Amino acid sequence: MDNGFMNMASIGEFDPQHASIPATKVEITVSCRNLLDRDTFSKSDPICVLYTQGVGNKEWREYGRTEAIDNTLNPDFVKKFMLDYFFEERQNLRFDLYDVDSKSSNLSKHDFLGQGFCTLGEVVGSQGSRLEKPLVGIPGKKCGTIILKADELNNCREVVMMQFCGNKLDKKDFFGKSDPFLVFYRSNEDGSFTICHKTEVVKNTLNPVWQVFRIPVRALCNGDFDRTIKIEVYDWDRDGSHDFIGEFTTSYRELSRGQSQFNVYEVINLKKKGKKKKYINSGTVTLLSFAVETEVTFLDYITGGTQINFTVAIDFTASNGNPAQPTSLHYMSPYQMNAYAMALKAVGEIIQDYDSDKMFPALGFGAKLPPDGRVSHEFALNGNPLNPYCYRIDGVMEAYYQSLKSVHLYGPTNFSPVINHVARYAASVKDGSQYFILLIITDGVISDMAQTKESIVNNFTFETYQIEASTLPMSIIIVGVGPAEFDAMIELDGDEIRISSRGRHAERDIVQFVPFRDYIDRTGNHILSMARLAKDVLAEIPDQFLSYMKARAIKPSPAPPPYTPPGHPLQTQI
Repeated sequence: MDNGFMNMASIGEFDPQHASIPATKVEITVSCRNLLDRDTFSKSDPICVLYTQGVGNKEWREYGRTEAIDNTLNPDFVKKFMLDYFFEERQNLRFDLYDVDSKSSNLSKHDFLGQGFCTLGEVVGSQGSRLEKPLVGIPGKKCGTIILKADELNNCREVVMMQFCGNKLDKKDFFGKSDPFLVFYRSNEDGSFTICHKTEVVKNTLNPVWQVFRIPVRALCNGDFDRTIKIEVYDWDRDGSHDFIGEFTTSYRELSRGQSQFNVYEVINLKKKGKKKKYINSGTVTLLSFAVETEVTFLDYITGGTQINFTVAIDFTASNGNPAQPTSLHYMSPYQMNAYAMALKAVGEIIQDYDSDKMFPALGFGAKLPPDGRVSHEFALNGNPLNPYCYRIDGVMEAYYQSLKSVHLYGPTNFSPVINHVARYAASVKDGSQYFILLIITDGVISDMAQTKESIVNNFTFETYQIEASTLPMSIIIVGVGPAEFDAMIELDGDEIRISSRGRHAERDIVQFVPFRDYIDRTGNHILSMARLAKDVLAEIPDQFLSYMKARAIKPSPAPPPYTPPGHPLQTQI
């Protein structure tokens, strides 16, 4: 069977939440103020060119251009840039401004006015999703300012609920009827298909009625209502060799007509049709219901002012090896970052775009501290327990490097103190205005597994706060470095089985664990290794964030009113 399904061993393997689709799409609007005047007898005629970088490489590629606007140093460009937005990726953007001097599309034929650099996360993470930056690129000149505004596209918020039934499907089982299920695929630009949903299996029937299911419109058709959607019908088999019954195609636009004669589909098996002259079909599938609702998104909360608070906790136990030796996981080579630094930089550089003050608590655990050699599992990397904050991720990394010179690696590997540290802050701000992310980087087997489970699952009182991390606005990312076995971390992760303690399960899955060794690029490209790591460990954060907000019925705050640049005609109207 060449339908691309045989390598899937079981019905439960596909998780549509982890399909490679963007979190949403955003439109970037560009304005500039006080551009350089490069024309002798009039003002500049500016155009803006957007460049993007691929994941893990430094090559800039042109993404698109605005229109040129005649005779102005303060352009408000009408043409917008539409970008796929991924929270878990560092999406670098470069905006180059030119003064158009001819009809040539060759940019070297026009005068360069300056450029601005940022990430897409910086734009959407700024107050009101509006970012203002100075233009640079011409030595000794003030090049003016670029103003970027991000707006989420509404069709990315839509979720469709559908229900299907089958009628007179082919019988595939020798001793009984079929056990049918449906597999949905969206078509891609290159003509290939990507799986986006599987229904449940309905046992022993040729006339199944599948349950209502929900799927984001972007996952079903990526916003293109006329794009082909292919649906395959299978008979489930225990050994994974599911029998192909047939298929049909439709589109979002057709499905949106709802229950009607247009949405009764013949299921066709082309191989069977080629062998049997009297073949009509292998049954029919009917759309029973279709409804669309608009969901609030991660960006609704960020635009409304929710702040992401990022805390780092680094493992300073002796199992890491002597930092002075090249064999140590903490070794500071003059030529490249160690695994701790790479993990810290990869994750931190993305998250810092969503924190307005860029001040991050940085903690260590498992070390003996000067001057008395006491063992601590919750010490400030900058040496100041009253103010453990570091400015930006570069500041965190500097504090990490300095602490390696002063503390003595010891043990054991205890997670619960740093989890409780962050949970205390999260417990005091439950109104949705703040969300906390704890990054733990470790090399070894956890020593306080029971206490860590308790911190995540069960209540205990600290001062006046009830601490139970899975009920709080927080997520925990654990990155394992080095060659150790990390079985206990996988248990904490809770993707397969929700973590439990003393017979009680965590309210939410808030832990994401990955071993860094799985992301190391074989060619030694550390930028690519870091991009892969960040993409995987951060992919679950928006869903964990939304699960908290939904569980507490917290609505996003209204976004600030649209920004109108100074001097814009709308500001002068009465």
